Amino acid sequence: MPTTAGGLEIRELECFLVLAEELHFGRTGARLYVSQSRVSQLLRALERRVGARLVERTSRRVRLTPLGADFLAALRPAYEALRGTVDATIAAARGIEGRLRIGFQGTADDLIMKAIGTFHARRPGCATEIVEIPLQDPFGPLHRDEVDAAVVLLPVEEPGLVLGPVFSKQQQTLAVSVRHPFASRTRLDAEDLADGPLITVEGPAPDYWRYAQAPTSTPGGRPIPPGPAVRTLQEGLTLAAAGRGAMLLCRPTADYHGRRDITFVPVDGLPDSALGLLWHQDRETARTRAFSAAVTDVT
Repeated sequence: MPTTAGGLEIRELECFLVLAEELHFGRTGARLYVSQSRVSQLLRALERRVGARLVERTSRRVRLTPLGADFLAALRPAYEALRGTVDATIAAARGIEGRLRIGFQGTADDLIMKAIGTFHARRPGCATEIVEIPLQDPFGPLHRDEVDAAVVLLPVEEPGLVLGPVFSKQQQTLAVSVRHPFASRTRLDAEDLADGPLITVEGPAPDYWRYAQAPTSTPGGRPIPPGPAVRTLQEGLTLAAAGRGAMLLCRPTADYHGRRDITFVPVDGLPDSALGLLWHQDRETARTRAFSAAVTDVT
């Protein structure tokens, strides 16, 4: 059995605490799921270690000795503090309580909010923080431990990051000013992207990710003129509205950010955009796994 300082066994202390409440050997045994004789054995062992009687027992009643009462007053807060520390550590190790920081890029749309709602319903002891991730730095917050999990645009080829569920695969759209020649079109072909500058994304996003969001050539090999580089989605939309270039966006983001000075035109011939849930492999917890399951269940 586990022991405390001085060789006192935890089970003996638990028995004494329950007996001090019940003042009845039978009820104490029932609470501890042991026999009445086992309660007597544990009490005698504790009294031998202490070197004095802690409980007086007669045919009529059970009561604490003065020394037993003093021992109870000192033991109870220490035992409760120890139990609280153990319970809190177990909860943290299991990840059933605490805080989950969720990052999102672009838009925390209905699907993401539904996943958060599902997570809360399953893990009511967990609090969530929702943090926007800059367009130009999709993976940095995870590497820097600023968020526990992040919903970002794919692709991802980052060492140390785990890719969970992939969802929201959607045709890409081109955001253009209402004065742009493309604004009157109902659809575009990927080859049309060579006809004007395409707004790009600044670093520190890796090159492969930036080129996926703003390709430098069409599928047919025609070069796409680079437009201004932006750090945030709002910068890109503002420049598109000002006619400084066009910007590729996934359909949900386009729908969410609709505005009167921008038209969103579907583009055929490009890979669908997709979102993925990521977390760092060194900081995976039951909370991140639970949120991943919630995302999977609602997508």
